[in-house]
Amino acid sequence: MRHGKKFNHLGRTAPHRKAMLSNMACSLIEHKRIETTAAKARELRKFIEPLITKSKNDTTHSRRIVFSYLKNKHAVTELFRDVAVKVGDRPGGYTRIIKLGTRLGDNAQMAMIELVDYNEMYTGKEEEKKTTRRSRRGGKSSASTDAAETPAAQAETPKKEAKEDKAPKAEAAPKKKPAAKKADETKDDQSADDNA
Repeated sequence: MRHGKKFNHLGRTAPHRKAMLSNMACSLIEHKRIETTAAKARELRKFIEPLITKSKNDTTHSRRIVFSYLKNKHAVTELFRDVAVKVGDRPGGYTRIIKLGTRLGDNAQMAMIELVDYNEMYTGKEEEKKTTRRSRRGGKSSASTDAAETPAAQAETPKKEAKEDKAPKAEAAPKKKPAAKKADETKDDQSADDNA
């Protein structure tokens, strides 16, 4: 009987389930949203939200506790540096589960779980995009180069115009060749008439 069993075992043994949730939590911290089944997403929410709460208090003790669950130092570092700063004023509810429909193979209910503060579409905190464009070589922005052109840039423009003037001459040369071919064809026709 299932009396007193409060959580979903997900059809796995305890070590397999802990390892799976740990890997999914590391992926969620790294990518900020992952797609999985709805049952796994609900269990992942129970697993990761206490860890995010612990990350708000950046001490050696809390880092060691979180590392004992995640077992990935890169995920722990990102959790304490980036995620904890972004969710610092939120009292809870750090994740959101969005249902996606059913999977084609086995008709399992799919869902996307994401960190709430990293979705700009829902939060409305879109980052302002920079209006200045970077040049292809990664130099100064185009706005600053338009304002004050350098003498070197002004010297390059006549060279480009000179190259453009040479281009039509190169096109004219091939036009003469077909005319020469026509003359050769007429000579061949005349020689054929003479032979006949």
